[in-house]
Amino acid sequence: MLSRCLALAAVLALPVAAAPTMASADTLAAIEERGSIRLGVRTDAVAFSFTDQLGEPAGYTVQLCRAVAADLRQQLGLETLSVDYVEVTTEDRFDAIAEGRIDLLCGATTVTLTRRAVVDFSSPTFITGMGVLYRTDGPASFAELAGQTIGVRQGTTTADVLEDELTAAGLDATFRAVDSHQAGVAALKDGSIDAYFADRAILVFLALSDPEPATLRVGERLFSHEPYALAMPLGDTTFRLAVDSALSRIFRSEMIDRIYTASFGEIEPGDILRAVYLLSAIPD
Repeated sequence: MLSRCLALAAVLALPVAAAPTMASADTLAAIEERGSIRLGVRTDAVAFSFTDQLGEPAGYTVQLCRAVAADLRQQLGLETLSVDYVEVTTEDRFDAIAEGRIDLLCGATTVTLTRRAVVDFSSPTFITGMGVLYRTDGPASFAELAGQTIGVRQGTTTADVLEDELTAAGLDATFRAVDSHQAGVAALKDGSIDAYFADRAILVFLALSDPEPATLRVGERLFSHEPYALAMPLGDTTFRLAVDSALSRIFRSEMIDRIYTASFGEIEPGDILRAVYLLSAIPD
């Protein structure tokens, strides 16, 4: 018995190896040292992150990130904080975060559990879902897409949701991948595809801004509910708190109304999006 006790004591006396933890990048310190914040922006997520006629980054999420950057400058006590824009795509946007090329992803990014394994997300900033864009002289409902050709951007949550919806409905359709939303609309208008699927908020904006809006129709059905948020380095809780604090102050002010109106004009935000703003306006 004594020998067993001594053996146990010896084991307990051994140094205990710490459980493996994820290394946290000190993003705020890096931003302060550089005097700049690197925002990942896309050129093709119209209404959220795109390039305007002057060649400058624009859109709802880009403006929101600019407001966050202004708040971070105050949090850090800096006189100035420059904004560096880094172009990303749907394919490399999360790699850009993991590789340290950007500090904050400012696009049309849906939060998923799978993505949360590789990046962190801020409080929700928008909510949308998969919708469909038709030609006014084409199929008029989801059921009528059987045997038709439908367009979708690969590398998006839309492609996954669409495949599940078609399987559940027992519909056979031909997929055609497109490189951008603009390419999807162009393919729809020239008859190469019979419907184009994407986030409904983007489709509404595309239809309203098209030179021939009367030729396009956005379907009423919302096939999913997808929360958008700002993506950032995984495990950096200090930076995430700083970003969420900035968003909370923005959502509690009139600034969010100005940002929304500048991007979507007279399209009403709706009760669900208003609820997102309310829930994300976390008290100090």
